[in-house]
Amino acid sequence: MAQAGVVLDKDQFNCSICLDVLRDPVTIPCGHSYCSDCIENYWDQDDYLGVFVCPQCRQTFNPRPVLARNTMLTDVVERFKKTGLHDSVTPQVGPSFAEADDVECDVCTGRKNKSVKSCLVCLASYCDLHVQPHYESVAFRKHKLVSASKNLQETICPRHDKLLEVYCRTDRLCICYLCLADEHKGHDTVLAEAEIQQRQRQLGDMKQSSQLRMQQREKEAQELRQAIFSLTRSARAAAEESDAVFTELIRSIELKRFEVRELIKAQEKTAVSQAEQLLDKIQKEITELKKNEAELDRLSHTEHHVHFLQSSQSVAVSPVLSALPSVTVDPNLTFGPVMTAVSDFKGLLQEVCQGGFVSIYERVRDVVIVGPPVPTVQLSTTHTADAGSAAQMEAPTVMPPRGLDQSPVSPLNPFLTPGPVVPTFAFSPFGAKLSTGARQRHLQRRAHPRRK
Repeated sequence: MAQAGVVLDKDQFNCSICLDVLRDPVTIPCGHSYCSDCIENYWDQDDYLGVFVCPQCRQTFNPRPVLARNTMLTDVVERFKKTGLHDSVTPQVGPSFAEADDVECDVCTGRKNKSVKSCLVCLASYCDLHVQPHYESVAFRKHKLVSASKNLQETICPRHDKLLEVYCRTDRLCICYLCLADEHKGHDTVLAEAEIQQRQRQLGDMKQSSQLRMQQREKEAQELRQAIFSLTRSARAAAEESDAVFTELIRSIELKRFEVRELIKAQEKTAVSQAEQLLDKIQKEITELKKNEAELDRLSHTEHHVHFLQSSQSVAVSPVLSALPSVTVDPNLTFGPVMTAVSDFKGLLQEVCQGGFVSIYERVRDVVIVGPPVPTVQLSTTHTADAGSAAQMEAPTVMPPRGLDQSPVSPLNPFLTPGPVVPTFAFSPFGAKLSTGARQRHLQRRAHPRRK
């Protein structure tokens, strides 16, 4: 085997019960191999329970398996013993002294060595040197060795000084065989190894379920981070685009304001020009009339009769006045109707903006990542085989973040939430923020019909 490049160790062919090289090895149905005498003696202790457990994997068998000699493993072990390779590849290691956290050997005198095994029958811990009698002597063959432990007394029944090898499901206690025949008679009992195996399976199921839930939560967290990133990027783009739209609207309003001002000025210039032309014409006619009046006054004072008769013929006919257009004679003439039309336009624009802004608010409010809370889900995981013994694990309820209340306080601003400590604000149709009183006055003014 050494020539083939395979390095073997003595522990590979050790029986897990006696911790020595296999003698007459047999293999049980789960695949583990033991010395024939070791596994027979181990199962003889549990024969009255009718349940037989593998000392390594804790798998149970019922009925008791029939043991057969493993001839292939026997040949390998015999060849391994003959080669003596286990002595060459496993050098002798000197005793190691016990440190602060190590279990001290109960047999060593002076400075104690580190224990490697504890005996549940002797209730003592042994180092590598002093544990050898448990491997070599037939008297210690039925003693049960475990990894070195400081709490050996916890495995002993305080009443009967026997190993706690049975678990009472009724009282949920570890008991010994004498307790089983005494105060725990008639209770639901099982081997402690079998209960440990069942608990380990349940813990494995719980661990697997926890891992699945953790993976699900990690996936949801990744999706949530991706949603936050996408929403943030989309919000930035929407804000920039809305800024461009509102800037264009502001420019359009400014242009209309300039056009109205120029229209008023043009109308003023046209009306004043027409009035001035008519005024000039009237002044000319007044001048002609004054001239004619002066001529008539001069003739009326002429004493020469011949000259009077000749001159009076030329001024006998009065000058003909031209027809004048209708003139509005009102000292309070103003652009009042124009201002009325501007006010009507303002009201109409406010109504359009208000409806548009409410629609915008509703669309913005609908863009959410965390929705309303979901119903509570309860998951139950059984920890023991006892009827009615279950541990329920309740999934946490996802609560919406603050400020995302879906109940608007006013149609002008659906984002506002009711609350006495939060000051109430609304937005005017043009986006200006109004306090509570200003909003009420604004709504009262909007309640009156517009002027016609």
